Amino acid sequence: MMKNLLTLLLITTMSCQSFSQGENEDPNFAKSDDLKITNAQVIYDESLEHLVFTISVNGKAGKSVPSAAGQLDGAPVLGYVFPTNLKSMDVGFSETNGIVALALTSHPDFDDTPLWDENYDRNYANDGIIWHPHWVVLTEDKRVAGGLAVKQFDPEKDEVTLPPTNPGMPMYMDSPGFHVIIKGNQIKVVVPTYRVSGKTEFSFDGVAAYMQVNTSKKDLPMLGVYAVYSMASGDLSLPYTVE
Repeated sequence: MMKNLLTLLLITTMSCQSFSQGENEDPNFAKSDDLKITNAQVIYDESLEHLVFTISVNGKAGKSVPSAAGQLDGAPVLGYVFPTNLKSMDVGFSETNGIVALALTSHPDFDDTPLWDENYDRNYANDGIIWHPHWVVLTEDKRVAGGLAVKQFDPEKDEVTLPPTNPGMPMYMDSPGFHVIIKGNQIKVVVPTYRVSGKTEFSFDGVAAYMQVNTSKKDLPMLGVYAVYSMASGDLSLPYTVE
């Protein structure tokens, strides 16, 4: 299942003319060195029981951010994403198929981390543009150019478990509040091992991607992947393992 989904993402990234495009994507993102990944790494610090996820880029990590669309519908989302082979239950979701990914995102039009004040101004609802983490489950979606979307569910019909830190959206998404650190060409996020059910051995990759919110079109996902700018491995084979 995971191999098929990653293969689809690779194919649609190279040839996506027939898919829906993200109309609010900044055309500069595709050529930005800030989104050209050179390496992805996860280090396990046994003394502190933490995992440190790192993506390195050619330019300045986190410098490129989306411009506000002015509304939630069509809101642009930029992400440095770690696809993994972790299970959904490892990060607090109920059992479900898909790719469990840790996504570091920036989106100026909305704030989906109501428990966290990322810019330290005591306003918990104005931090969307500040780089912050989400756990998501990605599934195949051929309607968008990137070939993937965050998995949705029907809250009135589906019995789904989400972590208590979830932002209240009908998707497999969590806002875990992990600390994101940006220095030079690297963006890092620090994850306590108890937040991944103690897992310290897993495979992963690194991807820079553009996503977009949809609240008006029934034929499109709520949060789809519309462009992939770079991949650490080049082929989305999840070749990296925790060091």
